[in-house]
Amino acid sequence: MKYVLITSARNEEAFVGLTLASVAAQTQLPERWVITDDGSSDCTAEIVAEFAKKCPWITLIRNPKREGRNFGAKADAVNAALALMKVLEFDVLGNLDADTSFEPDYMEFLMRKFDADPKLGVAGTPFTQAGGYDSTKDSFEGENFVAGPIQLFRRDCFREIGGYTASPAGGVDWIAVMTARLKGWTARSFSEKRFHHHRSMGTAEKGALAALFSYGQKDYYLGGSPVWQLFRVTYRIVKKPYLFGGLALLFGYIWAALRRVKRPISDELMHFNRREQMKKLNAILRSVFRLKKVDNFRVANAPTKTN
Repeated sequence: MKYVLITSARNEEAFVGLTLASVAAQTQLPERWVITDDGSSDCTAEIVAEFAKKCPWITLIRNPKREGRNFGAKADAVNAALALMKVLEFDVLGNLDADTSFEPDYMEFLMRKFDADPKLGVAGTPFTQAGGYDSTKDSFEGENFVAGPIQLFRRDCFREIGGYTASPAGGVDWIAVMTARLKGWTARSFSEKRFHHHRSMGTAEKGALAALFSYGQKDYYLGGSPVWQLFRVTYRIVKKPYLFGGLALLFGYIWAALRRVKRPISDELMHFNRREQMKKLNAILRSVFRLKKVDNFRVANAPTKTN
């Protein structure tokens, strides 16, 4: 299996060197890695340019500097990179954030998974963050979801879902994975490996509480169930920053609902998401009532049938 990588980076001088070193050390290198510097005001582009001198398979695209963060930048970067790589032969397209690091056999491991299962459309692994965070224990996204910082798509799957949706409010990664599942592709996060995410999710240009408020808004405009949101808020209250974190998540959802933020997804995808959330919630409650430990990662992995 041959693969290519695409990265959209903005003000990542603190971590991009770690990501560059991780990819360069892979036992199976990409055919091409296109990195778009999305108007950084720091030395991100210079670090990438210097590293690319040693790795001819790295291409740097520089976008002009601008104010504020553009959530659709990832979709734009992928489209521009694919145009550069249209003459290349590859089976898998990987989106890689510029604040991640991983073991030398990480990509080879995932290529073997794609090779073994022709229905595998999206693949990745759980991740760790500072403070002992492990997504298999501290998130309910589960085994059938692939986290945004490193997502690998079978080329045919990516083409069928229409690529990334340039949602200005965010959720680009989530929409891609859930659309693939809706269309019958398998999405799988393989727990044998981990990548490390060097910046807490959602805090690229904001603090922890502001990030949680934004996540609450995103939960609404990605069609999340109000019932699931109440459960999520309750769960969030027992995690740092405790009550304030849970309230930020709740107020973000309510604020988006009051403003009737336009959803960038179809009704079909929203209903699919809500069915998934209710499956998880039912499985969690069954475990609790039976006094069994809840396995966040595999709590509700029964496949969902679609028409």
